[in-house]
Amino acid sequence: MEHPFTWYFLLPEGVRHAVGDHTFFALVAAVLLFLFAAAARAALERARDPAIPDEGLGVRNIAELLLQLVVSQSDAIIGRAGRKYVPFFATFFFFILLSNLLGLLPGFSPPTSNLNTTLGLALVSFVGYNVIAVREQGIGYFKHFLGPMTSLPGRSAAAKLAFVPVLLISASFFLILELFSHGFRPVSLSLRLFGNMMGDHQVIEAFVGLTKVVVPVAFYAMGTLVSVIQAFVFTLLSMIYVALAISHGHDHEEEGAQHSAHGHH
Repeated sequence: MEHPFTWYFLLPEGVRHAVGDHTFFALVAAVLLFLFAAAARAALERARDPAIPDEGLGVRNIAELLLQLVVSQSDAIIGRAGRKYVPFFATFFFFILLSNLLGLLPGFSPPTSNLNTTLGLALVSFVGYNVIAVREQGIGYFKHFLGPMTSLPGRSAAAKLAFVPVLLISASFFLILELFSHGFRPVSLSLRLFGNMMGDHQVIEAFVGLTKVVVPVAFYAMGTLVSVIQAFVFTLLSMIYVALAISHGHDHEEEGAQHSAHGHH
């Protein structure tokens, strides 16, 4: 299938050898996002009262509307404790949404239809939620990788010794299970976004190539919906991973409090 024209092909050949089209359009998305953020910030600074929205649908209102969507979802999944991580989630949402929507413009290709881009985003999410977990719980975060049994029950030395094989088997089983589960997350995140955006882009290209009248409008509307949903799903899953990573620490704290209470009794 012949690739349609994109602005990438106007770059000098030497530059094209050094920079792939997905990297070029990812940089374009980053620059556009920076300009959008600068315009929204300038509009906010010009406002007499920042609490009152501007009249009409301006850059500031669009930014606040989308950001409120991220904040509300973060509150619903993590709670208000997740507010400090909203910049992390919002960066994913805005960048992926803009990257997806680029594919609907003539001469542009969505960088998210390339596995290299989506894998890079997924790895940032993976590293991010693990860093957040360590920041919240310290090195104790890695304790949950060993499963619920992390100490030897029983009071006498003989009873504790009898549970050593059970502890070793349990810890090994849960360690393998957790490593597999966490390792699969960036794979599923990247493949989901890549597959959906590549498929959507191919469908639009095919129908626009067949006819220029009426039919492509329906597919552009569907493409816009897919772009929003996929940006939202990626951000939502990143929030869930952060919530799960933080909740393990809270579970251990509650268990410790219960053990302390039983000890006092």
